Amino acid sequence: MSAALTHETPLSHQAERYVGLMSGTSLDGIDAVLAEIGPTGQPRLLHTHYLPYPDSLRAQLLALHAPQADEIHLAACAANKLARLYAEAVRALLDEIAPDSVRAIGCHGQTLRHRPADGYTLQIGNAALLAELTGIAVVADFRSRDIAAGGQGAPLVPAFHAQALQHPAIHRVIANIGGIANITDLPVDGTVHGWDTGPGNMLLDAWIKRHSGANYDRDGAWAASGSVHPGLLQALANHPYLKLSPPKSAGREQFNLDGLDATLSALNQTIAPVDVQATLLEFTAMSLCDAVRQECGSAQELYVCGGGAHNSALMQRINALLPNLRVTTTAALGIDPDWVEALAFAWLARQTLHHAPGNLPSVTGARGERILGAIYPA
Repeated sequence: MSAALTHETPLSHQAERYVGLMSGTSLDGIDAVLAEIGPTGQPRLLHTHYLPYPDSLRAQLLALHAPQADEIHLAACAANKLARLYAEAVRALLDEIAPDSVRAIGCHGQTLRHRPADGYTLQIGNAALLAELTGIAVVADFRSRDIAAGGQGAPLVPAFHAQALQHPAIHRVIANIGGIANITDLPVDGTVHGWDTGPGNMLLDAWIKRHSGANYDRDGAWAASGSVHPGLLQALANHPYLKLSPPKSAGREQFNLDGLDATLSALNQTIAPVDVQATLLEFTAMSLCDAVRQECGSAQELYVCGGGAHNSALMQRINALLPNLRVTTTAALGIDPDWVEALAFAWLARQTLHHAPGNLPSVTGARGERILGAIYPA
């Protein structure tokens, strides 16, 4: 049932345990965390688990991003597979911990379509089946209510960043580099803002997958061995999404291999695959850093989380492009960069069950704060 139909629950004076599940646009697997969240809303990370997607499921999910025959049936079957994998991840995460000690699972689900301009977003994962398999209440479908209120439905993690990572005297920016890159601007005084800056690992992963079969470019080593192609970089930088003002959000609809192929074809030049990879890495770094410079003027620190935090070549370019900022990962703030997003959805589940808003209208463009998510009782 919708969270809007539940009776209001007063904020607990005791710590509660929540599971957060995140499977993002990189289509690599499931990040699972167990968090203890106290009455102030500050989370404490207790346990983590990562469950990679089987190659067959990754391919099935990727195919579902484009229209195809019998896609409703195929998406429903994929949702059931995801629910069973989510349940497997939860069982491994909890190990010997009793499920009834966990108040709820916050499950982002796997995005197949994100089209706020058309008034919808679609994340699959069969939350009802997940509740049935785990015996734990599930909160899912976090993005739809924000879109119904005129928002982008994304990014949602800035509200968590503001709760957990804001500093009273230092202007920080948090950069989450998953398949898509997004930033959260956390000024000392003023309004929190956040938006998707452009591609994160998405194009990098897709290009190396095509040319070597690898799922990702470890440490950015392949990109680092190539040279940036100025003409391709300029063509990528002309992408219309980058010219939009926040609030804005992006996905595979904006950044995909078909679009990259079209850009390469329009250039009518022969570019070595390794140089394309180098240029894609530069494009990711440049689009993120341009957003920081243009919109977060007085920022002093940039903390990176998500898979991009492990790409040493990408981190070096971000450091070089933002020489006046301290650039490091969220590990310096006490949260491993691999688990920030999953932790955010554990926190968002708590917000839902406590009848508290989970969005920031200044980030998503919604008409106001909203309680997010749909609740599937245990």
